Amino acid sequence: MQRLRLKFGRFKPLHFLSHLDMLRMWERIFRRALIPISYSDGFTPRPKISIAVPLAIGMTSEYELMDIWLSEMMSVIELENEIQAQLPDGLIIYDIHDVENNGPALQSLLLHAEYDVIQHTDRQREDIQTSIKCLLAKEELSWHHARGEKTHYYDLRKLVDSVWIIDYQTGKCVLGMRLLCGDKGSGRPEQVIRALNFDSYPESIHRNRLIIQDIIDSN
Repeated sequence: MQRLRLKFGRFKPLHFLSHLDMLRMWERIFRRALIPISYSDGFTPRPKISIAVPLAIGMTSEYELMDIWLSEMMSVIELENEIQAQLPDGLIIYDIHDVENNGPALQSLLLHAEYDVIQHTDRQREDIQTSIKCLLAKEELSWHHARGEKTHYYDLRKLVDSVWIIDYQTGKCVLGMRLLCGDKGSGRPEQVIRALNFDSYPESIHRNRLIIQDIIDSN
């Protein structure tokens, strides 16, 4: 069995696909490209495809990671050529490489995710900067959000590594965020926006990097 790691980007018009729909799309791509994907055991075998972390509906990303397992060996070049011919608009592959077949699960390696967030606002740059400093100075920030009929309570501050202003213009600012991402919890950019006292949902949220253990990618 061969295990490979794909780095890909997901842009419009695919930004409204759910995580499950994205997995199904990849299944169709591999099937049409005649890629020998390995399947799980059991009564309902599933393709052995693992995306590092779901991307929320409405977001775009230039840095998604996915592991796949093949039942037959293929060269990386051959694999990429076959997949490229099947990619829909909005899906871009940046890199494919072999990884250790019995290595740790991709999800267990996640540390942080970085985002660019475009926010419409009438606030001044100094006011926004003050809100960022106040948020980062907190030791704890109790937070909750509803998930179906259940309410999830947690410390939002622990999920925020850093926030900074990338650009500011009258009526609009672009914020950078590095948020915790992994089995200890994952920060959500729209909740950080609320914690910074903005009164509207971001115009756009774009994930530009995933940071995983032992891999520091400067791209």
